[in-house]
Amino acid sequence: MTTAPARASTIQEFDCIAALNRFVGQPAITSAPLPIDQEMINRFAQVTQDHQWIHTDPARAMAHSPYQNTIAHGFLVLSLLTYWQTSCIAFPGAVMALNYGFDKIRFTAPVVVGSRVSASFALTQVTETKPAHARCTWAVTVNAENAPRPSVHAEWHILVQYEDKAAA
Repeated sequence: MTTAPARASTIQEFDCIAALNRFVGQPAITSAPLPIDQEMINRFAQVTQDHQWIHTDPARAMAHSPYQNTIAHGFLVLSLLTYWQTSCIAFPGAVMALNYGFDKIRFTAPVVVGSRVSASFALTQVTETKPAHARCTWAVTVNAENAPRPSVHAEWHILVQYEDKAAA
């Protein structure tokens, strides 16, 4: 059974667009690590109907995989970005925050079963699309502990809407 991971020790809060703008170019915010176990990988395979042996067959992976173990689906790791982001970043006072999509995603190294994985979020751009609405661009790096290089690099866009106090 998968246990609940620890949350990041501090959560960076952005209560308005000005706070987001002030954070552009600052050091990345890093989430707490999340263990990726075989049960999580198997559940993801069930939901997505992706049962490729390199993800779901530990015996075959031990014998035939260059990693000598199963690895997480790239899309599983990508789908965890929301979890990692909410574990270390908050938008208090926001009416909503929405996933707007990606410009770039690269799966640069596998996440081997049993890895503890975290994500770092560097805010690179904030574009105010209309009053109290912003499109935030985050450079995201996903790292498995003790891995020689990151597993994922992504450019992620999140829309954040705050209450428009001028219109109220």
